[in-house]
Amino acid sequence: MQLSKRDIAKLKKIVDLAQSVLASASVPSSRPSTTSSSKRIRRTGQELLAFRKMLKAERKKGTPALELARKHGVSSAYIYTL
Repeated sequence: MQLSKRDIAKLKKIVDLAQSVLASASVPSSRPSTTSSSKRIRRTGQELLAFRKMLKAERKKGTPALELARKHGVSSAYIYTL
């Protein structure tokens, strides 16, 4: 199968775009992360109960769910389900 000049030009453009994406992927993102740490925290037993109780108390005080989510590294949906 022979490719036309137009097809070859399109393929070269795709390769250039892929190379630029790969080059930018190695550069760390300047966007702030949604969690305070990159490691996930698994809460179990009494610790989980205390965490949920504390979140409910802070929500009753009027603290926004998004602020709590960022502070404690959980999703805002998790806070709303409580």
